[in-house]
Amino acid sequence: MKKEHLISKLSESVKTTCKIDGHLFSQYNVKRGLRNEDGTGVLVGLTQIGNVVGYERLPEGGLVPIPGKLYYRGYDVEDIAHALMSEKRFGFEEIAYLMLSGDLPTTEELKAFKELIVKHTPLKQKTKMNIIDLEGKNIMNILSRCVLEMYNFDPKPDDTSPENLMRQSIDLISKFPTIIAYAYNIYRHSTHGLTLNIRHPNESLSIAENFLFMLKRRFTMLEARTLDLLLVLQAEHGGGNNSTFSVRVTSSTGTDTYSAIAAGIGSLKGPLHGGANVQVVDMFEHLKENIKNWTDVAEIDAYFLRMLSREAYDKSGLIYGIGHAVYTISDPRAILIKELARDLAEEKKRIQEFCFLELLEERAIECFANFKGTKKRVSSNIDLYSGFVYDMIGLPKEIYTSLFAMARIVGWTAHRIEELNYNSKRIIRPAYRNILDAQPYISIDER
Repeated sequence: MKKEHLISKLSESVKTTCKIDGHLFSQYNVKRGLRNEDGTGVLVGLTQIGNVVGYERLPEGGLVPIPGKLYYRGYDVEDIAHALMSEKRFGFEEIAYLMLSGDLPTTEELKAFKELIVKHTPLKQKTKMNIIDLEGKNIMNILSRCVLEMYNFDPKPDDTSPENLMRQSIDLISKFPTIIAYAYNIYRHSTHGLTLNIRHPNESLSIAENFLFMLKRRFTMLEARTLDLLLVLQAEHGGGNNSTFSVRVTSSTGTDTYSAIAAGIGSLKGPLHGGANVQVVDMFEHLKENIKNWTDVAEIDAYFLRMLSREAYDKSGLIYGIGHAVYTISDPRAILIKELARDLAEEKKRIQEFCFLELLEERAIECFANFKGTKKRVSSNIDLYSGFVYDMIGLPKEIYTSLFAMARIVGWTAHRIEELNYNSKRIIRPAYRNILDAQPYISIDER
C-alpha cells in the first residue's frame, strides 16, 4: 500500500473512531469541557490566588448574573488599576510581587523586587544565538522552545523547593519580554528582510517600557502605561482557565518548572484561548471595510445578524470579542482597558475607530440577545479591545498572543507554586469512561 493511500485510510477512520453519540454524555453524567449543565466550571481545586466572578448562586439554586469582578489575592483589580492610572505609574512588577508573595509590597520591597527583575532580564548568549537559529514563523513556538532550553542553564532545574520555585519564577517573568522582543526582531529580519536589531534591556525602565524599547526603541509614555495596564489585567484569571489549569495539571506530576510552563504556552497559543485577540483584530478590519456608515445602527445590526446566521465574514456564527465563560453582565478588564484606550486613540488620532468599536460592542451584545433568544447575558471581553490597543501602540499581530503569555507567566508561576505546596497535593487525574464493548482478538492471518 502506498504511503499516501495509508494516510488517507487512517484519516478516514477518524470519522468512526472519534464519533460518540451526544446523548451518552448526559447518560453517564459527563461534564463536557469540565462544565456543569448551567455552564459553570466543575470545582476541581481550591486557590488563594485569583478569583473570577460573573454571577451569584441563589440559596435555592440557580444563578443570577452580576457585573464582573476580578480579584488578585483578594484585592479588587478595579481598585488596583484605578490607583495605577490616577498615579500614572507602572504596576506590573507590583502585581508580580503580589501574586508570588500574597502581599502588596512596601516601597522598599518593590524597589528591591524591580532590581531583581532587571538583573534577570538579559538572556544567556547561547539563548540569543539559538533564537537566531530557530527563525520560527510563530513567536509562541519560539517562546516555548526557549523556555524548555532554560532547563539546561539552570543549576537546579528539578528542585521543587519553595526557594528554588521562587527563583525560577522571577527568572521567567524577567526573561519573557526579552525572548519575545528578540524573537520578533529576528522573525521580521528573516521573513521580511528588515534590519536586525537586538537591543540590550535598559536597567532604568519598567518591564512595559523595556519591552517597547527592545522591540521598537521609541515609544510614548501613554503607550507604555497602556501596555503596562494590559499586562496587569491579563496577569491572572483564576485556576480554571485552560492554560493555568494546564500548568497545574502538569505541575501536579512533580515535573520541572520549564516543562510545566511550556504546557501553559501550548495551551494559550490556541485560537479558543490566547489567540482570540488576533481574531478580533481581523474581524474589526473586515467590519471597517464592509460597513459603509460607521454610525449607522441599522447597517451594523444587519451585518451582525448575517454573521450570526453564518452568512458573512468567516461564516463561523461568532462575533469575536463577545461572550465569556464566566463573565455575564460585564468583563471588568474590558471596562478598565477602555479608559486608557480612549486616551490612546486621542493621542494617535484614531478616535473615530475607537467610537466605531465601542458602537460595535453595544450592537453586538444586543444582536446576540435578539438572535439567540435566550435569557443568558453576554458581554464584551478584554479581547475586543486588546488587539486594537496593541495596534495603536504599534505592535505587530505576530506577537499579540505572546504578549498575553508575557502577562500570564505571573499567574502561571504563582499557581505552580501553590499546586506543589498544597496541604493535600496529589496528581490531577480525572476519569474518562470507555463506551466501547470488549472485542475478541483476531489473528493477523484472519483480518
